[in-house]
Amino acid sequence: MSVRVLIADDHPIVRDGLRAALTRDPESGIVVVGEAGDGEEAVRLAGELTPDVILMDLRMPGMDGMAAIRRLAGTGPRVLVLTTFDTDVLPALEAGATGYLLKDAPPADLARAVLATSRGETVLAPAVAGRLADQVRRPARGQLSPRELEVLRLVAAGATNKEAAASLFISEASIKTHLLHIYAKLDVRDRAAAVGEAYRRGLLPH
Repeated sequence: MSVRVLIADDHPIVRDGLRAALTRDPESGIVVVGEAGDGEEAVRLAGELTPDVILMDLRMPGMDGMAAIRRLAGTGPRVLVLTTFDTDVLPALEAGATGYLLKDAPPADLARAVLATSRGETVLAPAVAGRLADQVRRPARGQLSPRELEVLRLVAAGATNKEAAASLFISEASIKTHLLHIYAKLDVRDRAAAVGEAYRRGLLPH
C-alpha cells in the first residue's frame, strides 16, 4: 500500500533533496505526488492530488505553512511539519499538524516519520518533544487548568477526542493539545495513565 506525499517548501533544492530521501527505498511505499512552493499552492494541490501526508515547511512567502495547516485541518491529508525552527511546535499542533520534525533529521528517520504520520501517529523530533514539555510545564507543573480538568473528566468518562471536542465546542486539535499539556503536567504518557494519576492526586472525584 503506497503513501502519497506532497512536499511544500519554498526552496527547490530542498524539495529535490526531500524527494530523493523519501523515494530512496522503493519498498517503503512512499510516493511523492507533487511539490508546492508556498502554502497557497500546497492547499490547492492537496485538493487536486489527494495526498495522504503533506510535508510542510512553516516559513514560506505568501501564505505560510501555519496558515496552510489551518486551511487543511479536517480536509483529509495529515500534515508533518519539517522546519529549521523548534519554536513553533505548540502553534503548529494546535493548528492541526500531526507531527513536527526538524530539517536535520536523518533521511531514514524522515521516511519513518512520514509512514507513522500516515497512520495518524504523532511524531515529534526529540529536541521538539523536550521544548514542548518545558513549555507546558512552565505555567504550573502538576496544576491543571479548568479546561484541562474538563477534558480529563470527559476522557475519564470514556469520551473519544471527537466526543470531547463536540461536548466542549472546540476542535479535536485543541483536545489533543490539552491532552499533551495534561500528560506533561502529570508526567504520564497516555490517556489511561493520566486518568489514573488524576484519581491518585484527587483531581477527579471517585
